[in-house]
Amino acid sequence: MAEYEPRAITVRDVAPAEFIAAYASHLKNSDKFELPKWTDIVKTGTNRELAPYDPDWYYTRAAAIARKIYLQPGLGVGGLRRKFGGSKNRGTRTFTFGKAAGGLIRTILQQLEEIKVVETNAETGGRSITRVGQQDLDRIAGQVAKGSADSDSDSDSDED
Repeated sequence: MAEYEPRAITVRDVAPAEFIAAYASHLKNSDKFELPKWTDIVKTGTNRELAPYDPDWYYTRAAAIARKIYLQPGLGVGGLRRKFGGSKNRGTRTFTFGKAAGGLIRTILQQLEEIKVVETNAETGGRSITRVGQQDLDRIAGQVAKGSADSDSDSDSDED
């Protein structure tokens, strides 16, 4: 009988919220990813009234964008604007869809290109994950999976 060979953990195998939080903290701790000056006053889209309350929202959005591009290669700024958009409150009129801020997404993509996580795809015109970026994201996904497995086993032992 063939031996069980564990396969590598990828971004698809872990919970999105846990991965995004872990990758955001990785980006925050790295010296390569810089926080622009305007992040405390900018809105994330025309459908928003205020800037985000979380001081680390920029890193969280960058991690979410990197994950989206990992899962759907070829996404560009327009596609990401639709992914991160939401309902727009127009007062007494019905709600409509409002896209996310394109300049914000473009700036994050440019920074992710500088640290070699994403690259411009010549065929589709969108972005795709580089080999280095895929290794980086999969490594962090493995750490998240290992951490959640450890916490599950700890909680099981507490119940006894």
